[in-house]
Amino acid sequence: MNTGLLGAKSLVGECVISRLSKDGRHTVAFSRRPPHGNAEARVTWLQLSASSSARSEVPPITDWLCLAPIWVLPQYFSMIKGCGARRVVALSSTSLFVKNDSSDQSEKHIACCLAEGEHALRAWAEAHGVEWVILRPTLIYGRGRDKNLTEIIRFVRRWGFFPLLGKAVGLRQPVHAEDVAAACVSALTLSAVANRTYTLSGGETLPYREMVCRVFSAVGKLPHLVSIPRWMFRVAVAVLHLLPRYKHWTVEMAERMNRDLVFTHADTTRDLGFSPRPFRLSSEDLPV
Repeated sequence: MNTGLLGAKSLVGECVISRLSKDGRHTVAFSRRPPHGNAEARVTWLQLSASSSARSEVPPITDWLCLAPIWVLPQYFSMIKGCGARRVVALSSTSLFVKNDSSDQSEKHIACCLAEGEHALRAWAEAHGVEWVILRPTLIYGRGRDKNLTEIIRFVRRWGFFPLLGKAVGLRQPVHAEDVAAACVSALTLSAVANRTYTLSGGETLPYREMVCRVFSAVGKLPHLVSIPRWMFRVAVAVLHLLPRYKHWTVEMAERMNRDLVFTHADTTRDLGFSPRPFRLSSEDLPV
């Protein structure tokens, strides 16, 4: 049985491929830059391009996972339909709700793209008799490859402290990439969960400040948190923008340190058997 995988080289994609292989499923992994050769026994890599819909070498695939940004999925509807798709599971994000009222236009744009991508999938799938499942994870971390906690880890390693806006007591629910991958595979294989949207939040809810303290512990440092007022944070962000790594940091990101971003995953546990781990950073979760 073939499973089509878009976004195969992403963090969650890497975890999904490993899990599908252990389950005895064959993955047809699509990427714009696939690795050379096919070293993995149960994985076939194909190059993804705008013309993929017309490629004869794409085999019949009934089950699809989209781990690329959901707003790019409509580009490949023709290819997916042409392969005989019966179910499409796509990864969205709770940023759809978190950033929709942001004062930062780039963040509002992301929320808009997420909403449009979800709507496009539902409309296309229902029009073509294809089952759909949308999964919305919270803050994903793991394997030192995420775009969230990895930045905090690198900042702490380099500077030895971390700036916080005020008390930074907004609640967070980090979810490990392996747990997201497990939910993706369950959504792909369980027949009773068709045409549903599920939230994937972490197994522990903790204040932003505590989350950062655990980063210090994971890298072997004593917590050194510096609370600064908003005006000073604005200046700090402007200075950090001079460094390419921190160009995406915004004052709005800092303000959310004091905002609860909590989502229930009770229905995900009930329907998908979702059982996320508490927030723990192992050595494998740290970037090199």
